[in-house]
Amino acid sequence: MKEPTNMGERTIFFLAEKRQRVQYLHVAMASCSFPDVYSWILNLPPLSQWKTTSISTSICSSSSTNSSLKIVSAKTLHSPPTITFSVTADFSFHISLWTSQPLKTSTKTSNLLNKESMSTLLLNCVRDVLYYGSNHKQNSSHNLLKLDITSSLKDIFNHIFLTLIFLICIYEAPIDLRSNCLVTLKHHLANCTSRQTSKVLMKLLGSNLEQQWMRSINLAITNWILELKSKGRTLKTPSPLFSYSLSTYGLWKVQLYCPIIAMDNIENSSNPSTNERLQFSLNYHQLEGVLQFNYRAVTREKWIDLRVHVDNIRCDIIRLVSETLLSERGVGGSEKHFPSRISLQLTPTFHTNIMSVSVSKSSNNPKVEIGTEKTFEAGFESATPFPGLKLAVGETVIVSLKPWKFEQFVHGNAATLNWYLHDSSDGKEVASTKPSKLTLINPKGWFRDRYSSANRPFNKQGGVIFAGDEYGESVWWKIDGKARGKTMEWEIRGWIWLTYWPNKHKTFYTETRRLEFKEILYLSIP
Repeated sequence: MKEPTNMGERTIFFLAEKRQRVQYLHVAMASCSFPDVYSWILNLPPLSQWKTTSISTSICSSSSTNSSLKIVSAKTLHSPPTITFSVTADFSFHISLWTSQPLKTSTKTSNLLNKESMSTLLLNCVRDVLYYGSNHKQNSSHNLLKLDITSSLKDIFNHIFLTLIFLICIYEAPIDLRSNCLVTLKHHLANCTSRQTSKVLMKLLGSNLEQQWMRSINLAITNWILELKSKGRTLKTPSPLFSYSLSTYGLWKVQLYCPIIAMDNIENSSNPSTNERLQFSLNYHQLEGVLQFNYRAVTREKWIDLRVHVDNIRCDIIRLVSETLLSERGVGGSEKHFPSRISLQLTPTFHTNIMSVSVSKSSNNPKVEIGTEKTFEAGFESATPFPGLKLAVGETVIVSLKPWKFEQFVHGNAATLNWYLHDSSDGKEVASTKPSKLTLINPKGWFRDRYSSANRPFNKQGGVIFAGDEYGESVWWKIDGKARGKTMEWEIRGWIWLTYWPNKHKTFYTETRRLEFKEILYLSIP
């Protein structure tokens, strides 16, 4: 494998590289499936039948530059024989972008590589995907257990190889080839087959490697978007949001990841930021979310009661590069977005069996305490032509308001759960209002030192957790008894708003971004 530089330097050089502007070449949408690399490898002939020292196949090409991205299998001449796989940029000469470790060939089977060698190649690819993340030093070989793949091996292998090539193309490929191939690769990553295979892969990797995998991919996507923006271009990324759902044993769960820069910007400051260091800190973070609901279906004589209870709603803003890099090239890791509103909607996709829906929380009716303390101020004004007394009378009004407000709504058979963050100084909703300059410079404002203050509306890492102890209200659906023995499909749609107000950095810049997602959940009626 080509020896990569320090990840921090890679990120900076990627952004700072002065490339000439080239005309963007449109590439028609590729076919719905990535080239079957797995089958191509299995069908390689025995080494004795090779007429040359290497065999290659094309992944994508650019007709205008007469170049292509290829996978090359090359054999060694020493004994015992081994082969390596490479990703190369093929111009008038070959440029090696990545090379696997040597693999032993099989002499006992008809296939060139046996199951053990294929597993070694698979783990090699996984390790190198993780290597492109900011924490690649933690990804030593002993942290990568053998993946227990009993089915869909071909699809998983091809998806891992596709992901690796996508990252290689972003970081290693020459610009002319990169501009064309990334469009092709992103269509492969965005199709339904790839997204379903990716969900299976996440379960195989486990939660820790899953987080590292997604951070590595979203760091690359962030770099790609920034390169496009530097050239005045925009492009829908292959996966601005990756999410998947789980329905099992009375639990509904949705996991999601999205780089901040890929979210829709819905509210900009009237004072656009020209501070590149601030933008660096804001750009190199991603949203990681977990939505968990407990549900219970109770069978009555003529109907079924379905109760859905909030277990955990967790939203964290996680850095994609090291804290050191954020301090050196940015303004630190504490300058980042924070969750300001979350809206979730649960809807049965087929309404014929739904009799009614009920929520458990009344509309909020906060207490307003009118203070009995009155103030009286007096002063003698001698500087005026007519000396006299100046009087002032005041009365204190105290409103009890929590930073986060929870509400429930019903639209037809859909239940909506909303969490709103409010500015404690004026009670206004943060996601839908612009703060005044006086609010932004106030050193005692709630958003200042928001990750260390005792009255912070977030956890110390900058995220939020809504658990069953305070936000665990339930929603009930009454379902017709005819649904017994069936599996019902439910849709969960969500919107998450992230807002930036200055924390310690002195700036008037603010912005709010929003993410939308949708997943399908399943309920088996007993």
